[in-house]
Amino acid sequence: MANHKSAEKRIRSSEARRQRNRYQHKTTRTFIKRLKATTSRS
Repeated sequence: MANHKSAEKRIRSSEARRQRNRYQHKTTRTFIKRLKATTSRS
């Protein structure tokens, strides 16, 4: 576990950033998949 205050904060902030990046990545992939599906049907 972290020994310094700054290290504890870095762990918290990096975890929040990781969650946000995962959400954005999944959402982007879903929309790209939907877009490809609509363009291929036309």
